[in-house]
Amino acid sequence: MARIAGVNIPTNKRVEVALTYIHGIGRTTAQKITQQLGIAPDKRVQDLTDQEVLHIREAIDKDLTVEGDLRRETAMNIKRLMDLACYRGLRHRRGLPVRGQRTHTNARTRKGKAKPIAGKKK
Repeated sequence: MARIAGVNIPTNKRVEVALTYIHGIGRTTAQKITQQLGIAPDKRVQDLTDQEVLHIREAIDKDLTVEGDLRRETAMNIKRLMDLACYRGLRHRRGLPVRGQRTHTNARTRKGKAKPIAGKKK
């Protein structure tokens, strides 16, 4: 089992698909990495040599922000907005949609399970 960026990537999947298990790497980025390193797109992780795994690990460390660093950066950006008390920060603080979606109906994912209000039923 290959371990890249602190994540055990599945051995029986294609390299492009397996790299997407790392937070911060999607299909496009995974394709670019394999292309850049000259790894065949249909090659499986179990068929990679140690040298190829090392090259993948180095390419990711050099070019990309992934996993813990990316999560920390995202959390710090949200915390900054909340500390500024700007509109987006207030929406994060209240647990409401941030990007202009309606909340009269819908928005259940952000607001949580509906709470019944006493005396509303007739």
